[in-house]
Amino acid sequence: MASLALAALAWWQSRAAVDSDLAHAYIGPGAGIALVGSFLAVLVAMLSALVALFTWPVRWLWRLARGWGARSRAKVRRVVILGLDGLDPQLVDKFLEQGLLPNLAKLRDEGGYTRLGTTWPPLSPVAWSSFSTGANPGKHNIFDFIMRSRIDYRPRMSSVHIHPPRRTLRLGKYRLPLSQPRIEGLRKSKPFWTVLGEAGVFSSVLRVPITFPPDRFRGVQLSAMCVPDLRGTQGMFAYFTEGDQQGVTMDGDVGGQRITVQRNASSVSGWLPGPENPLRADGDRTKLLLKVVGGKNGCTHLHVAGQTVPLKVNEYTDWVSLSFPLAPAIKARGVCRFLLKRFEPPFEMYSTPVNIDPDRPVMPISHPGVYATYLAKRLGPYATLGLAEDTWSLSEGVIDEAAFLRQAYDIDEERQQMFFDAIDKVSRGLVVCVFDAPDRIQHMFWRFLDDGHPARGNDQAKIEANRDTIRSMYQRMDDLVGRTREAIGAETALVVMSDHGFKPFRRGVDLNAWLLANGYLKLKKNAQSSSIAYLEDVDWGGTRAFAIGLAGIFLNLRGREGQGIVAPGEDARKLADELCRRLTGLRDERHDQVAIYQAVRREDVYRGPYVDAAPDLIIGYNVGYRVSWDAANGKCSPEVFSDNTKAWSGDHCIHPNLVPGVLFSNHPLRSERANIVDLAPTVLELLGVKRPHYFDGQSLVVEA
Repeated sequence: MASLALAALAWWQSRAAVDSDLAHAYIGPGAGIALVGSFLAVLVAMLSALVALFTWPVRWLWRLARGWGARSRAKVRRVVILGLDGLDPQLVDKFLEQGLLPNLAKLRDEGGYTRLGTTWPPLSPVAWSSFSTGANPGKHNIFDFIMRSRIDYRPRMSSVHIHPPRRTLRLGKYRLPLSQPRIEGLRKSKPFWTVLGEAGVFSSVLRVPITFPPDRFRGVQLSAMCVPDLRGTQGMFAYFTEGDQQGVTMDGDVGGQRITVQRNASSVSGWLPGPENPLRADGDRTKLLLKVVGGKNGCTHLHVAGQTVPLKVNEYTDWVSLSFPLAPAIKARGVCRFLLKRFEPPFEMYSTPVNIDPDRPVMPISHPGVYATYLAKRLGPYATLGLAEDTWSLSEGVIDEAAFLRQAYDIDEERQQMFFDAIDKVSRGLVVCVFDAPDRIQHMFWRFLDDGHPARGNDQAKIEANRDTIRSMYQRMDDLVGRTREAIGAETALVVMSDHGFKPFRRGVDLNAWLLANGYLKLKKNAQSSSIAYLEDVDWGGTRAFAIGLAGIFLNLRGREGQGIVAPGEDARKLADELCRRLTGLRDERHDQVAIYQAVRREDVYRGPYVDAAPDLIIGYNVGYRVSWDAANGKCSPEVFSDNTKAWSGDHCIHPNLVPGVLFSNHPLRSERANIVDLAPTVLELLGVKRPHYFDGQSLVVEA
C-alpha cells in the first residue's frame, strides 16, 4: 500500500504541475513524476543485494572477459569529462588573455582548445541530449524544454511523461491505487555510457541533463534536469511574510508561493506546503506547521517537524529533513533550506523548494537506486532538484544577489565533492559530471556586464558589487579544472567542455503577437490580446500557426493538431517556407536591429525517425534577443517586442552559429568543425569501443 500510495502521489503532482507552474526558470519543465519508494522497494532492493552478493564471482569473471576487448584497444585507462554548462568562448578568450585562467591555459597548451558547435536550438536539454547520444535531435527526440499536446494544445514536458495507475479503488473520501504508474523517458537513442557498458566499460555519470528517469547501464548515475521537487514542480519556493496575500504566487501561476504567517508575542507561525495526498480523492495538500521563535540577543529558532533549527538573519540553514504524513506509516520525505531575512515586523523568511530527500528518495533519481543514498551517507544531504539554483526567487526580489550566489556555490560545492569521489572510485572507464553554476550565474548576472541592459537598473552600489561576479565564477571554474588535473594522473584523458556559450537577453520577441498581426493566428472574439497562458484564448478555427516554448513555431496542421486547419503536404510546405522567409531578418525597428537571425524548417536541420515530433519552424534569434516570457507560455502580448527587465538577463536561446561552446583537452583533438555530437564517438574511441552506426558525430581523436 505504501508503494502504491506514493505512486499515486506522482499522478497528482504531474497534473498539478502542468496545470499551475509549467513555465519558469527555463519556461517549461514543470511536472511531477512517479513516487515509488516504499517498504516494497526496500525489500526488493535487499533481495537484489543478496542475489548480487552470491553471484558476484561469476559476474566479475564475465565482466572481466567482456571488457577485455575494449581494454586491449583503449588509448587511455580513463576519460574524465568536466562539463561547464554555458561557459562562453568569448569570455574565455578574454580571461585567458588577461592571465586569469591559468589552468585552462595549461590544458590548451597540453592538448588543445577550440569552439564546440552546438545544436538547433542551443538549449541545455537539446544540446546535452546530443552530447549523450552522439546524434542530432531528430534521432533523440528532445527539441525544447516543453512541447504541446497535439490533442488539446496544452504544454507537456519534452523529456518525460507519466502514465497514471490503471486501476484505483474509491472508498468514501479516499482513493486507493491498485496499480503502479509508468514513467516514460522521452529521450530516444542510446547514451554512449550504455554503449560503453555493453562493452564491459564502467561509467560514473553525474548530473548530466535529461537523465531522468535514470538510465540503466553498467555504472552509476545521479539524475539532473527535470527531476521535480517533492511538490511535483520544477522548483516552487515558499516566501513567508506578514500580510494578506495567502496563497498568492509570485508571478501569476509560477515561481513561488507567498504564505502569510501569524504573529503571537515572541513568535510567528505558518504552514509549509507539501505534496498533494494521493490517498485523498480531493487531492488535499499536505503541510507542516512551522514556528519561528525570537529570543534574547537576537537568538532565533525555527521549530518544524520535531526539530529546532537555529536561524541567523541572511544566513542559510543547513538542509532540514522534512516528513509529510500521507497515511499511517506512509510519509513523503524531503529536504529544504531556510533563509531568515527579518524577524521583526514585517517578518520575512525564504524557503528553497522542498527537494526529494536523497537519503530516502521517494522516486528513482539515481542508478542504481541506492547510489543517491550512498552519496547522502558519504557527503550529507544535497540538492536533488533538476534546476536546483532558484533563479526565480532572485527575479522576483525574494532573495538578493548575494543570497543567490551563496545558494549556487553551495550546490556547486556539493557537486564537486561528488565529482572527486567518482574520480577516486573509478580508476578505469568514464567519469562525467556537469556543473550548472556557469549557466545559472550568467543567466542572472549578465546585466552587470552590459551597460545598456534594461534590467541593469540605477543602483550603483549593486552594480559595483556584482560587476565582477561572472569573472570570479570563471576563475572558480578554472580552479576546479586545476584540481581535476592534479587528481587524474597521466593515463587519463581530460575533456573540459560546454554545451553552448552565452549572450545578453535585452529584448523579447513575442512570436504569437507577430503571427496575430500578420494574419496567421486568430484570437477568440473580444480577446484583443491574450492574458491567459497556454494558448487558451486562441481561435483554432482561424489559426494557421502558433508558438509555444523557447524556440519553435507549430503549424496548425489538419489531421495532426486537435483542431488543425492547414492541409498537410504542399500547403503546409508553402506556409512553412513563407514563415521562414518573412521571419528571417525580422527587424526591431525601435532599436534598428535584426531580432531574428534565421528561421528554418525542421527538415533543414534535423534528420532521423523523430523529426515529425519537432516544431515545424525553429527560430534562431540574434544576439540580444530571445522569445519573450509571455510567448514562451503561449500568451499573446499587445506588442511584438518588449524590454527584458528581469534579473534573468543573459541567455543562449539564439542562433547556434552565434553561441558555440568551448572544448579543451589534454590530448590533441581535431578542432575543425568540432561539434557536441562528436564527443560521444571520441570517448568510445579513447576507451576502445566501436562507434555505433547511428551516431551522427565522428571521433575527434588525432592518431599518433
